[in-house]
Amino acid sequence: MPVETTAPHPGSEKLKPLYPSLTSWVTGHFVPMYRRTLGGEFRWCAEWWHHGEAISRLTALWYAWEAMRLQGATGMALWYRDHLDHQLPVLLGPRGPFYQCTENEHLTPHEARVAPVPDGWLGPDYQAPAPNGA
Repeated sequence: MPVETTAPHPGSEKLKPLYPSLTSWVTGHFVPMYRRTLGGEFRWCAEWWHHGEAISRLTALWYAWEAMRLQGATGMALWYRDHLDHQLPVLLGPRGPFYQCTENEHLTPHEARVAPVPDGWLGPDYQAPAPNGA
């Protein structure tokens, strides 16, 4: 995990994350700590790992939490303000990644259709690189 930081004294060991994986952080910290009455305004899916957006947002929260917990003083206060307070309403909100699910039932979210972009449509600055650098 990229959260490891160097200890404050030269020659000392690197600090290891408190939670070694996203799963351990979600199940050991996030879910027990940030409880909300579910249904209506707040949604959760027990199979949260089936939701790409949730994985991305929870990973961002975990990485920031691991880094900011080591800052002391106002590190965690800043984590709440700058990270959790923004992500929590999106993550658990009625139109967030779990909007179709209940705590007891996972429903696969609808994936938007994507049509191929016509060649040349976006101009030369947006063209995909040629295979093998050709």
